[in-house]
Amino acid sequence: MADKYIYAVARIRSKELSLLSGAFLEQLTAAKSYDQCIQLLHEKGWGGDGITNPEELLAAEREKTWGLISELVEDRSVFDVFLYANDYHNLKAAIKEIRMGHQFPGIFISQGTLDVKRIRDSIQNREFQNLPEAMRGPAKEAYRALLHTQDGQLCDIIIDKAALEAIYRAGKESGNEFLKLYAELTVAAADIKTAVRASRIGKDRAFLKQALAPCDTLDIYRLAQAAIEGEDAIGLYLESTPYADAVEELRRSPSAFERWCDNLMIRRMKPQQYVPFGLGPLAAYILARENEVKSVRIVLSGKLNHLPEESIRERVREMYV
Repeated sequence: MADKYIYAVARIRSKELSLLSGAFLEQLTAAKSYDQCIQLLHEKGWGGDGITNPEELLAAEREKTWGLISELVEDRSVFDVFLYANDYHNLKAAIKEIRMGHQFPGIFISQGTLDVKRIRDSIQNREFQNLPEAMRGPAKEAYRALLHTQDGQLCDIIIDKAALEAIYRAGKESGNEFLKLYAELTVAAADIKTAVRASRIGKDRAFLKQALAPCDTLDIYRLAQAAIEGEDAIGLYLESTPYADAVEELRRSPSAFERWCDNLMIRRMKPQQYVPFGLGPLAAYILARENEVKSVRIVLSGKLNHLPEESIRERVREMYV
């Protein structure tokens, strides 16, 4: 029932006051150096304990987000739709790590629905039955593909498509319109990016059939045909879909399109700021925090690589508040 989240939503409302604003991201972008960026973030309460390494700082912020959600929601599985991508990333990492025969520090993501050790042990021992049912088939298929063909890309597309299917299924089954929207936009954006990449490198229909995940707002058969015909054909097809506004961004660059997708998600979730109860405001807060992490990463990476300020600004996402 929605009313069981009234207290949780009230807490989230207070937390929203400390979300990063667009004005702060502009200040961060205009900072003269990486160290100045870190100082500004520390003043906002980011990181803590003198953390200056970018990945450690961003990981700490994700931990704070999920720590808060765990406090507020008795059953955190209602938000698994946001964590499946991490599970399948870890599956991909485990398969490649075991295939290479040695460990790669830092390649696993801590936030997920599955313990990393369970994934690694299942792959190491080829005990695929110890994985969740939806993951078993893709894990076995990807493992065998990498073992027999040495084709890392084939391994990736098998697992990436399975991740999208898991996200889409969870969104559909959630009964929550906001989570359904998140799943729909996530899968559609991934399909469009895959189609564009496939078109640029001349991938065939068999590849596209294996890589594209079905969703309600795209006809993946028409999208695949357009990808075979070329990028202009992709644009023509998208003009007949809810993603017509993305065509110009796609023509500019893949990063411009990704920014468009993220900004669309932010715009669609902003009404949740005025919803007094239910899962929607909590889900929107999780995405707002992830959006912050993504934008801060862009700025910090830009500063470390001495990119022009305007180049960084073009990549930073819109903020929730």
